[in-house]
Amino acid sequence: MDSSVKSFLLDVRASANSFLSEYEPLVLVSAPLIALFVASMLQSALQVLHENGLKATLLGFFMSFVKLVPGVKSYIDAEKQKVVDKLQSGGKSVRESWRTELPSTGLGVGVIEQMKDEKRKDVAWQGKCSGAVYIGGSECEGHFSLINEACSMFAHTNPLHMDVFQSVVRFEAEVVAMTAAMLGSKKKSSGGQICGNMTSGGTESILLAVKSSRDYMKTTKGIKKPEMIIPESAHSAYDKAAQYFNIKLWRVPVNKEFQADVKAIRRYINRNTVLIVGSAPGFPHGIVDPIKELGQLASSFDICLHVDLCLGGFVLPFANKLGYPIPPFDFSVKGVTSISADVHKYGLAPKGTSVVLYRNHDLRKHQFVAVTEWSGGLYVSPTIAGSRPGSLIAGAWASMISLGEEGYLENTKKIMEVSKRLQKGIEEIPELFVIGRPDMTVVALGSNVVDIFEVNDIMSSKGWHLNALQRPNSIHICVTLQHVPIIDDFLRDLTESVKTVKENPGPISGGLAPIYGAAGRMPDRGTVQELLVNYMDGTC
Repeated sequence: MDSSVKSFLLDVRASANSFLSEYEPLVLVSAPLIALFVASMLQSALQVLHENGLKATLLGFFMSFVKLVPGVKSYIDAEKQKVVDKLQSGGKSVRESWRTELPSTGLGVGVIEQMKDEKRKDVAWQGKCSGAVYIGGSECEGHFSLINEACSMFAHTNPLHMDVFQSVVRFEAEVVAMTAAMLGSKKKSSGGQICGNMTSGGTESILLAVKSSRDYMKTTKGIKKPEMIIPESAHSAYDKAAQYFNIKLWRVPVNKEFQADVKAIRRYINRNTVLIVGSAPGFPHGIVDPIKELGQLASSFDICLHVDLCLGGFVLPFANKLGYPIPPFDFSVKGVTSISADVHKYGLAPKGTSVVLYRNHDLRKHQFVAVTEWSGGLYVSPTIAGSRPGSLIAGAWASMISLGEEGYLENTKKIMEVSKRLQKGIEEIPELFVIGRPDMTVVALGSNVVDIFEVNDIMSSKGWHLNALQRPNSIHICVTLQHVPIIDDFLRDLTESVKTVKENPGPISGGLAPIYGAAGRMPDRGTVQELLVNYMDGTC
């Protein structure tokens, strides 16, 4: 070492020791630790600020501080319980008569009569529900009877036992293949490897797609702190997946057309992003996201793109063939890595049937769980459930085979025409407007003149069961075959309900408009979340 450099270092050392000699050893040891602690706290605060924004972060700190004041927390809890009790609206008194243990003597076949008695107590739902029941006609004839018989034939079966119930295994494979063909598997651009499984519903299909994407990206890119980006119109199943699978979730506002904002999503992509999401259509407003542009974005960053076709999977392919202007949405779009499609909606299958599809087997393999160290033997399962009801798989297969392409085309024609008629009817009511430009069979409506949640309460009093939405405050109806013969009745009741609210504004007795309105305006979303959890805890 050069003598001048050595002399300089010795001078620096002497100066440093001279300066530090003025402090006690304890201070010298503790100072770096305190600085590290402060830096860690500052980093955590900045992370919370980045994730939640300034307003929500300050509000969260304020609410936490306020709850420390004696008596305030108990007051807030009491007020929350009042809201929960109102939401449950008499449910507790009904539950008091429910069984809590086995009868001492079984009823035998007499249980069927008791079940019929209970069923008669259900509210009248025929044609009155948004979505919910997608099969048309009476539940004791036609397509209802067909799938009920199919389900009963295979009520004892379980595809977990592949060597025993080979018929059900075949049914599942064919349902998956037929659904894949509808969604682009036969097109050259799909890659020719589309594969998948049946699940219990859209939520499980989305959960599996998210889990598979997370694990695939960990294997291929080494991502250990996964993040996914979704538009705020995307289904709440993604929130559930984020909680279950420890994935950071970013919800991005939609654009002025209520579609996924591709540019906004692009700004959130980073080295930990494993998945972005599009819907065709989105549940709230029935609008198809720009899947082609999302596919280009996913491809350019080499990340996964899931398309939620739970609502549109058994409508959009046929609407396309009927000449409706449907934007690209399936595996023909480069960049789409997985798709979910519910058979139990417009596929008219029994409840509890959906399909999750992947572009290739490398992706799907990350869905499976294989266990080699269990004393019960070697185990592998394709979905979240181990045992699965073969009856539902059989019912889905029976539905698709019985209807065929012609049947689905005919049904799609009916519901698309009724949806356009509904949209036109809403637009003719001066106080209302349609949210965005619906591409399919979901029509959302709002108002700048009357309280739309009060309109919903009046509609509820007339027997209609619609969905209340937020951002913006609105309600929607998901059109099914049940609505085809009664859509004029709906429009008449809607017109009358708007008139009633306009002439007599204010909540009706027993209505939920004040709660929905307050929840939408409440800036502390943590309190709203607690309300929902407490409500659910008291109802199941």
